[in-house]
Amino acid sequence: MQLQGVHKTFVLSGPWPWSPKRQVKAVIDVNLDLKAGEVLALVGQSGSGKTTLSRLILGLEEVSGGAILLEGAAWSTLSEAERRRKRVRYQYIPQDALSALDPQQSALEHVVESLTVLAGMDRADAKVKAIAMLERLGLGHRLNALPRQMSGGEQRRVTLARVFALEPKLVVADEPTSGLDPDRQDTVLEDLINNLPAGAACVLVTHDMAQARNWCHRALVMLKGEVVEELELPDQEPTHPYARVLFDPWGEHADIGRYAAN
Repeated sequence: MQLQGVHKTFVLSGPWPWSPKRQVKAVIDVNLDLKAGEVLALVGQSGSGKTTLSRLILGLEEVSGGAILLEGAAWSTLSEAERRRKRVRYQYIPQDALSALDPQQSALEHVVESLTVLAGMDRADAKVKAIAMLERLGLGHRLNALPRQMSGGEQRRVTLARVFALEPKLVVADEPTSGLDPDRQDTVLEDLINNLPAGAACVLVTHDMAQARNWCHRALVMLKGEVVEELELPDQEPTHPYARVLFDPWGEHADIGRYAAN
């Protein structure tokens, strides 16, 4: 994946019909090369632009400027009809697994549907592949469970199973451990990273710096839509004051509020 000077500006209306519109720059001049097999963390506090950037990468938001290339081919300039044929290769793991799952479908039905609808597989073959993927993620005994019958960790593993069964080239995971207990967070991240298809790249959106250090090759630190520092993980220490606060919240630069306010 290549990002070349990517911008995103939202135009917001005021509270009244006659109120002037205002522009909010959510992503500002982001450049990035992501290699096959690499895991990249997008880190920053809420409002830093990391989720907007992840949505731009997948074409869920349109760029205001710059270009995005996936596997060397133009992506941000394609129409949605042109993107739809390729989306099976570029997949999204949501933050809220329960709301992303159909309450009337079992774990197995979720994965089978992804394979038949998105990958065009025969239903019998899709069922075999779906069972194998769910077993690989420790859900072999939960094939017929509905989302409301699963724990939070199990729900997230279903979202992983339906993505990994498609064997994508790029996975964007938007805070996939949000709301889980710390021990379950580690289990879900282990399942995520260790089951990526061979050669697949991953973008992990997170505000947890320990997760970034433990599971990612690099991190982009975002503040007010800009990348303020890029780190090689796990060893490189941040130098930008805001990044130092994120990675060491009890250190000498611990007043993070002033960065958000300025």
